[in-house]
Amino acid sequence: MARPGRLGVGIIGAGKVGAVLGAALRAAEHTVVGVSAVSEASRERAESLLPGVPILEIQDIVERCELVLLAVPDDALGELVGGLAKLGAWQPGQLVAHTSGRFGVGILQPVRAAGAIPLAMHPAMTFTGMSLDLTRLMDCTFGVTADAAMLPIAQALVVEMGAEPVVVAEADRTLYHAALAHSSNHMVTLVAQASQLLREIGVEAPESMLGPLLRATLENALASGESALTGPVARGDVGTVSAHAQALVEYDGGAGGDVLAAYQAMAKATARRAENRGLLRPEQLHEINEALDNGTEPDKGSEPRSGHSSPEGN
Repeated sequence: MARPGRLGVGIIGAGKVGAVLGAALRAAEHTVVGVSAVSEASRERAESLLPGVPILEIQDIVERCELVLLAVPDDALGELVGGLAKLGAWQPGQLVAHTSGRFGVGILQPVRAAGAIPLAMHPAMTFTGMSLDLTRLMDCTFGVTADAAMLPIAQALVVEMGAEPVVVAEADRTLYHAALAHSSNHMVTLVAQASQLLREIGVEAPESMLGPLLRATLENALASGESALTGPVARGDVGTVSAHAQALVEYDGGAGGDVLAAYQAMAKATARRAENRGLLRPEQLHEINEALDNGTEPDKGSEPRSGHSSPEGN
């Protein structure tokens, strides 16, 4: 016997996110009525994660479903929603949820105008588009946004997929998404850059060297916040920071390389935060910024470089 409140679900966009969330909703005993898939990769993904679910045209999916899940790129969402509204596709009482982190329910205004119910449910997770993502959902949170009366619906759907809903205000969606992109996407770039440098000096398996360091750093940062901060910037080791900058200038063939630019930006941000926490004096912050900009250690005369210097740490 079917559980009460089960829905006919349509998935528009069988990308890595849409196919996985469709499978999660199906596991919660909702019926996935159809999925849209254009590319060969998305068709294969749909067949793998949603076996037996027909691949349908978008308008047919909207017509047949009680819940439509829009798992399309951010920049395509508004045009898709508006185009379907012009066709008169949205139905009164229908649930329409998108998975964009950037947008709340404002972008679904054409849905609301048709009497349908707009929901925003963004999974704060990176996806592979494979079945292992279903297990990862169990540790995942979703940023959910909806009208107050409809918020419990979005929250219930997230819980049914095995994840934890976190309410994000409409006005805060872009900042919410920026925080996630800054942490996740830029971490990939950081790891790629560090791996590149290590390979250049002959380290054959950079992942073996970086893995334990990065895992420990992430765990410490999540557990202790900025109290976990260590390294030459936090210690005020201007000479070391200057040597790093010089080496990266030479490596990148002059200013403008992406590794140098990333190191400078993150070191400056780290230095500002270290000063705010009392780890650096204002003059030390100035010296570090100069070293980063010039790639040389400034002349400090007889002034001691740091009252917090320590031989420990990285």
